[in-house]
Amino acid sequence: MHRLGNLLIIGSALLMAACGGGNGGGNGGGGENSSSITSVSVTCSPSTVTSDQTSTCSAVASGTGNVSPDVTWSASTGSVNSSGIFTAPPVLSITPVTVTATSIQDNTKSGTATVTVNPATTAHNVQPIVVDGGPPGLAPNYYVNGVFTSVKACVPGSTTNCQTIDHVLVDTGSVGLRLLSTAGSGEFSLSLPRQSAPDGNPLVECTPFLDGFTWGPIVLADIYLAGEVASSTPIQVIAPADAPAVPSSCGNTGGPNENTLSLLGANGILGIGLFMQDCGEDCSQQLFNLYYSCPSTGCVATLVPTAQQVQNPVSLFANDNNGVIIELPAIPDAGQGTVSGSLVFGIGTQSNNGLGSAVVYTTTTAGNFTAAYNGKSYPSSFIDSGSNGLYFLTTADTGLPSCQGNSGFYCPMAEQRFTTTNTGNNGASGTATFNIANAGTLVASGNIAFNNLGGPNPPNPSINFGGGFDYGLPFLFGRNLYVAIENQNTPGGAGPYWAY
Repeated sequence: MHRLGNLLIIGSALLMAACGGGNGGGNGGGGENSSSITSVSVTCSPSTVTSDQTSTCSAVASGTGNVSPDVTWSASTGSVNSSGIFTAPPVLSITPVTVTATSIQDNTKSGTATVTVNPATTAHNVQPIVVDGGPPGLAPNYYVNGVFTSVKACVPGSTTNCQTIDHVLVDTGSVGLRLLSTAGSGEFSLSLPRQSAPDGNPLVECTPFLDGFTWGPIVLADIYLAGEVASSTPIQVIAPADAPAVPSSCGNTGGPNENTLSLLGANGILGIGLFMQDCGEDCSQQLFNLYYSCPSTGCVATLVPTAQQVQNPVSLFANDNNGVIIELPAIPDAGQGTVSGSLVFGIGTQSNNGLGSAVVYTTTTAGNFTAAYNGKSYPSSFIDSGSNGLYFLTTADTGLPSCQGNSGFYCPMAEQRFTTTNTGNNGASGTATFNIANAGTLVASGNIAFNNLGGPNPPNPSINFGGGFDYGLPFLFGRNLYVAIENQNTPGGAGPYWAY
C-alpha cells in the first residue's frame, strides 16, 4: 500500500473554395457549373513512426468546378480520426500501414499514403518505471524510494481526447488507478463520465492507505500502458474542486486526506496488486466505509457491484492480463540518485515475461503470506512496491532504535543484516535477506533510492493491521517481483501469488 513514512519532506485548416456563384459569364443557361473529382492525393507527416505514436495526414482533392476538400479517413491497421490523425498500432516488427482518404463528393475517388510503423524500443508489454524523487511540483522536497511511471487516460472510445500523467506511483499493495486532480495541484484535468451509485446518486470512494486516505468520485476512462489498453475502466479522481465533503466515517487509519501533491507525493497511484477490484464481492454484499452514495448534501456508505468498483487495469487488457513483473536492478548500499527499471505486463504470455526459476508464494484472500523471524511467525506479511521502506516489527522485536525525531524509521549505529523465512499458502518456502541502515544518514547523502531503508510496523488493532513484514521497495532492488492476479492462470498456477 502507498506508504511514505515521514521522509517525503527533506529538503491544419483547409482553404474552402467559394460556394454559389452562377454569374460565370459563359454560354447562357442557368449559370450552373459542373464539377467532378479527378484525383485525391494524401500526405502523412512524419512518414515513419514508432508503435503508439501519431502521424498527421492531409488530403487534397483535384478536379474541375467546385471541388469539395471533404474526405473520410481509414487505415489498414491502427486508427485514424476524422481530422486525419493516424495512431500507430503496437507492432513486433516493421509494418507498412496504408492510410486512405476517400472523397465525400465522389466516393469512387480516393488517395493513399504509406506510414511505416517501427516497433517500440521495448516490447509492447513493457512500461518504463523510474525512482527519481517524484514529480517536479514537489521541489524542493522529494520522495525517497518512490517508483513512478506515466499513464495515458482517454475519454472512453476516443484516441484524441486524452491526457498523459507522469509520476504516478506504482503500487503492488493496492488495486486501481487514482489520479490527483489539478484542484490538488496534480496534472489531471480531463473531463470523464462520472459513475452513479445503485440509488442514482454520484458514486464517491474513500480509499484507505497506511499513511492516510484518498477521497474522490469514480469515473470511466480508457487506460493506456505501454501497448496495452484497459477500456472503460472505473478509476478514482482525487480531490476535484466539486468533490463532496468527506464524511466522518472515512479515513479510519488516522492519517490525513491526501488531497494535495505535497501529501500524496505523486500525481496519482497505479494499483497493480493481486486482485481484480479494490474491494470485490465484499463491497457488493455488505457495507464498508469505502464506497459512498453522495446526494447534494451528505454522503452515505453504499453497496456497489464489482463492475463499478475501481478496477485493476491489467486484468482488463485483451492480452498479458494475468499479472505483472517489476524489474529493478541492484543498487549500492550507500544508495543511488536515480534508478530505471521496467514494468512488464503478463506472466508467461510472451518471450519476455517467463516465470523462470522464481519461487511462487500463494497468498490468502487478503494477499498475505507468512514471514518467520527469530522463531516467530508473522502471517500478515506481503510485498508492496508502494511502501518506501522495509517496515517490520518493533524496536523491542528487532533491537533497532528508531530515529530521533522520526520514530517511523530505524536508525541503528551500524548497518544490520536480517534473514527471514517466507512461506506461501502452497507450502513453498525460502529465505530472504536484507539490511537496515541508519535512515538519517541515508537521506543526508542526497541519494533517492535505497535498498536498506526501513522502519517499525507495530500492530494496529483498530484497523487489524501491522505487526508483520511489509516488504517495501527496498526488497525489490535486484529482484524480479511477479504479481499474479486472482483467478488468472499463469505457468505458476492461478493467482493470487507473489513470486521472486
